[in-house]
Amino acid sequence: MSIAKVSEISATSPKSFEDALELAIARAHKTLRNVRSAWVKEQQVRVAKGKITEYQVNVMVTFVLDD
Repeated sequence: MSIAKVSEISATSPKSFEDALELAIARAHKTLRNVRSAWVKEQQVRVAKGKITEYQVNVMVTFVLDD
């Protein structure tokens, strides 16, 4: 039997939502062991002078706890 935990991570990128998501998963991998899945909880953008300046994702990352 496995026990999992979920951690919420927020990441931003000036490029795209996909890039922000990649950054979030890479950062989670640095400090969490056994990362198994993630789902995007929220997406939003920052706007200046009518243009998108930054993409943000809030991600729920699931990882399995060690025995």
